[in-house]
Amino acid sequence: MSQRMLGALVRLTGYVVIELKTGKFQPEYAGKLNFYVALVDDVLRRDHHNKTIGILICGTKNDRSVRYSLGRSTSPMAVAAYTYDKLPRDEQEALPDERHLAAALDWAEDAEGA
Repeated sequence: MSQRMLGALVRLTGYVVIELKTGKFQPEYAGKLNFYVALVDDVLRRDHHNKTIGILICGTKNDRSVRYSLGRSTSPMAVAAYTYDKLPRDEQEALPDERHLAAALDWAEDAEGA
């Protein structure tokens, strides 16, 4: 399951492609992210823009798998894992938990298909 977001940052003067995955990082996710970055570069990016940046956020990651998956990439890309347990307690309570996020993403995915 994934949600894609595309954002242009004014100070960055370029594009950032963010891929959000629930669950563990899989090497094929890096290939998919690279595809989206290349697409944005081809369709949206202009000469005055900086390189498009790809960010993959997933539930967990293995640093070795990430290193091998991104090792030959020519685009600036990063992989990060998200976790609630390292946030301060008041911030944890202010955010939806993983179950609620997954349900919201499922709902959004179902709505797109309808």
